[in-house]
Amino acid sequence: MTIENEDELGRMKVIGRIVFETLMLMKRQMQIGMSTLELDKIGAENLDKYGARSAPMVMYDFPGYTCISINEEAAHGIPSERLIEAGDVVNIDVSAELDGYFGDTGGTFLVPPVDPKLQYLCQATRKALRSAMQVARAGARVNQIGAAITKSAKKSGFVTIRDLGSHGIGRSLHEEPHFIPNFYDKTDRRVLQEGQVITIEPFLSTGCEQTTTQADGWTLSTGAGNFSAQYEHTMVITQGKPMILTAL
Repeated sequence: MTIENEDELGRMKVIGRIVFETLMLMKRQMQIGMSTLELDKIGAENLDKYGARSAPMVMYDFPGYTCISINEEAAHGIPSERLIEAGDVVNIDVSAELDGYFGDTGGTFLVPPVDPKLQYLCQATRKALRSAMQVARAGARVNQIGAAITKSAKKSGFVTIRDLGSHGIGRSLHEEPHFIPNFYDKTDRRVLQEGQVITIEPFLSTGCEQTTTQADGWTLSTGAGNFSAQYEHTMVITQGKPMILTAL
């Protein structure tokens, strides 16, 4: 989607704030002994308060309102009776639709006691997101996003998950530019346009660069003992730094 007027921008800001508020609410209320299904219900109730609909449900008939992935699970974890335990790495991804406009955000949160190495992984992933946003401006090639993420990851001693990436968004959950890699693709000649709405969501990993789809048909996991982190914002491309929509 490319923003054409103030009304479109305003509507994108509204759904952006809703999904980000939902993510932060789930982060605050997450606790040891809670099931991921209970955590998902907290997110569902907040979306419903605004009349927003879960994007994974609307678009893909996903069996949950939000995606909650733990430890070796990198993305698309299905909310279940699984209990959150001490030391877990929990990724929450919230996307929703309101009045035909979509917002998408996510974050990785550590359950105490916190392993310093995993805390560093999260810090490095947030840094990779900032680095990618610095190059995401009108006229820049899409592949500069992946280049910035890879450079930041390598500097921190991590790798990127190559089969997961960012994407365009707006009037649908996934739009052009489809699949913005977490690595530098020299063959990708696409160029970012002013007003274009995209997500940036780096996935950094302690070692594994690919995911495997689990038996449930949704959950994307890395190898046993591997951990990953992801942080995501929806944003509008400008001539300068992008305008973040997933903020309060």
